[in-house]
Amino acid sequence: MIRYLLSLATILVTVLATACGSDSPAAPGDLVTTFDTIGGVVHVTNTGDAPPARLNLVVSIGPKTFAQTESPDEFGWVSSVALGPDEAVFVADAMNDEVRVFGLDGAHRRTFGRDGEGPGEFGYLHSLAWTGDRLLTLDGRLGRVTEFSADGQVLGQRRSEGGLSGAPAGIRLFPVGPDETYQFAVGSLYVGHNSRGLTGDTLRWLDGPPRPPSVIICEYEGGTGIFFNPFAAGHGQTPGPGAVMYTAMTDIYRISVIGNGTDTLRVIERTLAPEPVLDDEWEAGNEEFREFRAQRRGASCNPNAHTRPEMKPFVGGMHVAPDGKLWVRVIRTAGHRWEVFDPDGRLLGSVPVPEVKDRVVASFGADHLVTIRQDTLDLDHVDVWRFETGAAR
Repeated sequence: MIRYLLSLATILVTVLATACGSDSPAAPGDLVTTFDTIGGVVHVTNTGDAPPARLNLVVSIGPKTFAQTESPDEFGWVSSVALGPDEAVFVADAMNDEVRVFGLDGAHRRTFGRDGEGPGEFGYLHSLAWTGDRLLTLDGRLGRVTEFSADGQVLGQRRSEGGLSGAPAGIRLFPVGPDETYQFAVGSLYVGHNSRGLTGDTLRWLDGPPRPPSVIICEYEGGTGIFFNPFAAGHGQTPGPGAVMYTAMTDIYRISVIGNGTDTLRVIERTLAPEPVLDDEWEAGNEEFREFRAQRRGASCNPNAHTRPEMKPFVGGMHVAPDGKLWVRVIRTAGHRWEVFDPDGRLLGSVPVPEVKDRVVASFGADHLVTIRQDTLDLDHVDVWRFETGAAR
């Protein structure tokens, strides 16, 4: 069953009606969370400073020396990470076509998988996610999802329509519940999986309202160049539990939760001061395009240049963790931050975004965050963090 979702233009209409509101108990700091029900839709507004929170590094898994020792923590290219039972950390090494399993103590437990097209083999290991009682792996090249037990035994395979190529940040699995995961698929679809197979829930990518062009496409002899506006407002969305979609325009810190085909269930809003796009930020963000134009003066580009917005967007990404927490990456001049909300929309805390590698995403657990970074030698490391709230002890 395909569930068609409202356009964002409809979602974000403000309803003028009498509302019944309530404030949450005062949190540490001056945060006030207000709940209002307007036209049957719950509106949650978080105003003030976020409660105290922090990310504490639990373990860093990666090479300890410049010399090649062929140890399990020397990765080729990490494409995805996932948390599993018994404090297991699953690491997808796309270059070596392997899944390597570690503990929260950093000790290597096992490795499984290899290059190939047979059961338990990979053409390109894009993504993995722990779902129910098994690990799901997405191979975009072979167009299939493989099921593994915690110790690496193949439990089954599921076909995926067509092959996909591209960065693991886009072609991936979205674990949104203890036994609920969505897979990005051909046709801008999110296909629902659980430990028993396909759930029958399929969400379509939502169309946002019209916006000025945010991409420059340059045609030149022998190729095409694509350059994105570094500060353009976009349309962010991600699947959530129970066949819902979380969606927002990135220049408005307002996130709508859509379910049951056309119903707006909840609107989560955060009041933050807008920040201007600074001159040095704009210059740095367009450096690659300027260098391209200088080297290929005969290229035909449409449009000829990016339009500079006055203000930065707020939302740089959204992720729903299996325990229902919503992680929102917030763009700020002083440094990007993760703001974490409970399933009802209350802001739990705000923490700096750790150093991360391009073209991949983190793994979000109930109390842990797992990130992937590259050092100055382009060697991959996996960092496990514990998310803690309340005043530091």
